[in-house]
Amino acid sequence: MISTENLSALSTAGGNVIGSDGTKIGSIGQVYADDDTAEPTWVTVKTGLFGSHESFVPLDAATQEGNDIVVPYTKDKVKDAPRVAPDGHLEPEEEDQLYTYYERSGRTAYTDRDTTDRETSARGAVGHDTSGPTTDDAMTRSEEQLHVGTEKQATGRARLRKYVVTENVTKTVPVQREEVRIEREPITDANIGAATSGPEISEEEHEVILHEERPVVQKETVPVERVRLDKETVTEEHTVTEEVRKENIELDDDGRTKG
Repeated sequence: MISTENLSALSTAGGNVIGSDGTKIGSIGQVYADDDTAEPTWVTVKTGLFGSHESFVPLDAATQEGNDIVVPYTKDKVKDAPRVAPDGHLEPEEEDQLYTYYERSGRTAYTDRDTTDRETSARGAVGHDTSGPTTDDAMTRSEEQLHVGTEKQATGRARLRKYVVTENVTKTVPVQREEVRIEREPITDANIGAATSGPEISEEEHEVILHEERPVVQKETVPVERVRLDKETVTEEHTVTEEVRKENIELDDDGRTKG
């Protein structure tokens, strides 16, 4: 079992309660001690948003690892424990529910260890509790404190998707073609020989092959750019308003108190 001194240090160090599978169950809440022996026997685990829920876990089989408490139960086991209000004291019926759930043998009542360390001063007790069972000569004033933290949640998702679109591209390219042109030349001394070399009257055919250019289209796939996703963190301030309670103590006398 973890000693009282170590538990006090773990509470102030902001340690966590770790389950049997190594998973964090929640942060250390209140430590409850045996009313008779003052030995720490129960610890509450703060779970939920900002530790809004506390579940009881027995300490008899717990061990310490650094600033954390390791218990032989899973996170689901602890979160499903009977709902008992962490109001500083465990009633017998509440203990029975918890011991039955954790399959442990029952014991005596337990009180928040922070409320059992009070001692009567050497001068003796002055006054007593008239509202219930007698406790000591002092009244404890408590108040709620607001602790605001943050947790990361997924708010959206962005992805890159590549798809194919078709568009028309128009380009102008010059093309050449051959056309027939008749050339006539008069008979001169220079060509008279060629003109009279054949028969006087005859039938003849001459042909010429014509050519033309046509556009030829080829497509080539080339990389044009690289696109990737990146994230940046933007910090902004959020104001949280919540009601907290605190106790006030006032004097109610019969008018004979000396000022």
